[in-house]
Amino acid sequence: MNREIVSTTHAELQQQVARILMPGGFPNPAREAELLIAAVLDRSPGQLELDRLLGRSLERDQVDGVLAVASRRARREPLQHLVGSAPFREVELAVGPGVFVPRPETELLVELVYADPAARRTQARIADLGSGSGAIAIGVAMALPGAEVVALEASPFAWPWLQRNLRRHAPHVEARFGDWDAQLAHEHPASFDVLVSNPPYVPQRAIPADPEVRLFDPETALYSGGDGLDEIRRIAVAAARLLRAGGFLVVEHTEQQGAAIREILAGSGLVDTTTHPDLTGRDRFTSARQRG
Repeated sequence: MNREIVSTTHAELQQQVARILMPGGFPNPAREAELLIAAVLDRSPGQLELDRLLGRSLERDQVDGVLAVASRRARREPLQHLVGSAPFREVELAVGPGVFVPRPETELLVELVYADPAARRTQARIADLGSGSGAIAIGVAMALPGAEVVALEASPFAWPWLQRNLRRHAPHVEARFGDWDAQLAHEHPASFDVLVSNPPYVPQRAIPADPEVRLFDPETALYSGGDGLDEIRRIAVAAARLLRAGGFLVVEHTEQQGAAIREILAGSGLVDTTTHPDLTGRDRFTSARQRG
């Protein structure tokens, strides 16, 4: 059966989508429309530009699908939820309601892990604390195929997404359900080479400005006490017990928290505390090391 071809051009569709998105308060509706169309049609921006230049027509179901997603995106539902996936390094992760959507800056957290000598030890043990979608655990496992990676997640809403992504991309990663601290309480001291986490770090009263974050990211992945550092305090205590000599810890945080986190980590007995910038120069990651 032939599919119905409509005369709507790519440029016309982008203009229509931008008009639908306008009430959503996006800073750049035209750019947001382009990203939405690319995601729904599974085309790169470069491929869409070529489609426009060649005057290619769109099928009716393509147009209808784009417009249906646009009407929901106008209510600031995350685009990743609407298309069911989010890119992270070289993979597409399944995401949706109940799980934190991985951000591009967290890819640098993975790079800090696999570049460290502790992660490259023979049969290194690495734990991802609060794994969510599994982005960090999968990224590390793919970069370090000889490592033993453990992904720990306590949320019953995130857990199915973690399992799904591990089955698809890194089935050799061990997944454990429950509070990571309780799960690791039975581990022997000095039993891990690396601990890594993108923990909740938003202060309880600091409501995020972005509607996608405020309305759709799970609160358990965002908030961590009055100053946002309660979870990192727990991580510091665990790292002091669980890391082997020379072992490596690295966490993600806001650009204002580096100094406070370095103090917390040093207070737990860790050394070489260092804050690292993201690609925009913002201080977003802090690492430390167990004494050698």
